Amino acid sequence: MRLTQLRQADLNLLVVFAVFAEERNVSRAADRLLLSQPAVSRALQRLRDMFHDNLFVRTAAGYELTPQGQRLLQELEVMLPKLDRLLSGSSFDPAVEQANFRLAVTDNGAAILVPVLCREVLPIAKKVHFDFVAWHRGSFDEVVHGSVDLAFSASSVEAPPPLQSQTIYDEQFVCVVDAKSRLPKSLTLAQYMKLEHISISILGGIQVSPDRALATMGHKRQIAIHVPYHEAAIRCVPGTKLVGTVPRKFVSGMIRNPAIRILNPPPEIAGFRYAMTWHPRLNTDAAHSWLRATMRHIGEVVARS
Repeated sequence: MRLTQLRQADLNLLVVFAVFAEERNVSRAADRLLLSQPAVSRALQRLRDMFHDNLFVRTAAGYELTPQGQRLLQELEVMLPKLDRLLSGSSFDPAVEQANFRLAVTDNGAAILVPVLCREVLPIAKKVHFDFVAWHRGSFDEVVHGSVDLAFSASSVEAPPPLQSQTIYDEQFVCVVDAKSRLPKSLTLAQYMKLEHISISILGGIQVSPDRALATMGHKRQIAIHVPYHEAAIRCVPGTKLVGTVPRKFVSGMIRNPAIRILNPPPEIAGFRYAMTWHPRLNTDAAHSWLRATMRHIGEVVARS
């Protein structure tokens, strides 16, 4: 890391520039900085010398930033809050501080969590950008390497050490069948195992929940087709004898489809916990702590719905 220019720079000058750029007035900037007006003027001249640019010019309407000054201000609006947070290590304000988060999420989790985030978080977190990407079997590796901030999946998909996980809401399964099906409202395990199934492949070609639980009981479903998405599984059901086993909250959030029926699965088909996973190196990072708290809150909203 080459820091030759940084070692020679007085970073306090950047604070002076940021305040002056907001005030566009030496007197008001001096009051905010608790400096004399001559001290602010000297600092501004040193800034010009540092960046080899006027940075701002006086016009009839007041001080205006040069193109270089405008670029500098845009960078400082991002950098200074991060540096301040790095030094304080205690807080993150999403209303005024910029942050970019990349989150890996399954399709059912995205359909359940993201709408709540859009309604309750985006209006407050004005400076925060969320980038949701599709969960895949390499998502935990991406968390380890830092290219993903949080990964969401059923807790039955075990995260490798040293990653940490926390449940954000509990989920139950329902069975989706054709609307004309004569199957009973609640299935027994024997009835369930006789059916042909649509499997939503989450990890290694299996639908981890419920397939792993069934395997421990010595059962294996008859899989007619594998699909990568829960909505695709539901859309495959009408006009067939197939059954899809999907999360209840996911189905509840969809537009009512008269072409399908919702059945209760056998009692042996337990629900699952939907969890977020992150790297422990981020435990004390203020922005990431805010992100985890936000997703926990969204999980609580989902749990009440």
